[in-house]
Amino acid sequence: MKYFPLFLSLLPVVGTAQTAKRADAARPNVILLLADDLGYGDLQCYGACGVETPAVDALARSGIRFTNVHAMASTSTPSRYALLTGEYAFRKQGTDVAAGNAGMIIRPEQYTLADVFHDAGYVTGAIGKWHLGLGDKTGEQDWNAQIRPSLESLGFDYHYIMAATADRVPCVFIENGYVANYDADSPIEVNYRRNFEGEPTGKENPELLYNLKSSHGHDMSIVNGIGRIGFMKGGGKALWRDEDIADSITHHALQFIEQNQNSPFFLYLATNDVHVPRFPHQRFRGKSTMGLRGDAIAQFDWTVSQVVAQLERLGLRENTLIILTSDNGPVVDDGYADRAEELLGNHRPAGPFRGMKYSSFEGGTMIPFIVSWPERMRKTGGTSDVLLSQIDLMASLASLAKVRIPDEAAPDSRDRLAQITGKSRKDAKYILEYPSNHNISIRTRRWKYIPPCNGSPMITWGPKIETGNLNQPQLYDMNSPWEAQNVADKYPKVVRQMQEWIDLERGK
Repeated sequence: MKYFPLFLSLLPVVGTAQTAKRADAARPNVILLLADDLGYGDLQCYGACGVETPAVDALARSGIRFTNVHAMASTSTPSRYALLTGEYAFRKQGTDVAAGNAGMIIRPEQYTLADVFHDAGYVTGAIGKWHLGLGDKTGEQDWNAQIRPSLESLGFDYHYIMAATADRVPCVFIENGYVANYDADSPIEVNYRRNFEGEPTGKENPELLYNLKSSHGHDMSIVNGIGRIGFMKGGGKALWRDEDIADSITHHALQFIEQNQNSPFFLYLATNDVHVPRFPHQRFRGKSTMGLRGDAIAQFDWTVSQVVAQLERLGLRENTLIILTSDNGPVVDDGYADRAEELLGNHRPAGPFRGMKYSSFEGGTMIPFIVSWPERMRKTGGTSDVLLSQIDLMASLASLAKVRIPDEAAPDSRDRLAQITGKSRKDAKYILEYPSNHNISIRTRRWKYIPPCNGSPMITWGPKIETGNLNQPQLYDMNSPWEAQNVADKYPKVVRQMQEWIDLERGK
């Protein structure tokens, strides 16, 4: 297994090996384990076919598996923004899917989930995919020096991150604001408008795509034999190998846990799996019947197994709250010829729900959500169908940490700690969903409402996914998960109420 070098001196260390049990053992460690593009139906405990996920399934048996929890948005950047700030992404300009050279979308003056735990005396870390921008302004980062502002301005003591996604440049990890393993002989340049003279691209040099070929788009700069979005020059030994990304993220997560075992810690662990380009390590090849996408799910499960094993080895598992979820719904063909659609078989990435990533339909935001905290949640192996949104995590975890959120912060987050820990089955009154077309939809326990929206019924630029666009109101009875029968004409009062709630939220 190949690991990337660690700069251990940069890791925050609280306490020493000689320290006895920490003074305030009542405070749990918290790990928010966020998968990427992992659908509701992609895990074995949620009905997956063709792939086994024993570590995730064991986590579900040790806690609660939720069946009605939603990401706030059906794409990555707005979903993560809402999760980390407690604010609906539609209230903030620039929260569409971010380029790899985007400036910081969460600004330093904003109060974040990391700030909550920092204020509670926790050591805080962010490891893995970021995709919320770095530096003060888009396109003005100096990738060859310290990038500021960075995640230390948002409450994170330690951060080892990918600037955006694996399919976007720059294809390097960034540790505490510096490019990890920086190669001074190969300075980095990034541009999302034009290529650098003499640099090959996937479009003009397809013969260089020796690891994965593109199915649509993803034909700009080539790194590790894979085409990307955006143009990049340089990097040298700092460039990642896609097959090592999970190893590197997991290794740094394990190091963070070990280095901070004597202090309560909050770890935002955002994996790259199962986002494109899917190119898992060779040891996971053939672990599923679904080719690279299924094998990437198996690789994600391995990450979970390593984190749990580390906690057990250090005697931390009982008092560590783990929340495992995904940033949005699944996507099959998202730009690379990895045969993901062809090899699905009986597997349904979105489970019983219509639509996928990008969509207004439920498959866009309905995500797996598993909570495990052995010390406080002794009723194990249960399920809960309580209606919740990830946007409520900030207020809920602030309640856990006994931190008062400033009045102006997290305006849309509500305390659902009782629901998350299985003490209550009271549904949220309603939750909002934000698809890629910005047509806010709304969901209650029974109803799903999508306002009228012009546009193509299918995504026009690549993936075979329904958008949810229709030039008339759509109302679905969610007692039948597949949104097949539009009953808006039969329930005009419900339609009016749902639209009033959306208008109310928009107007705040």
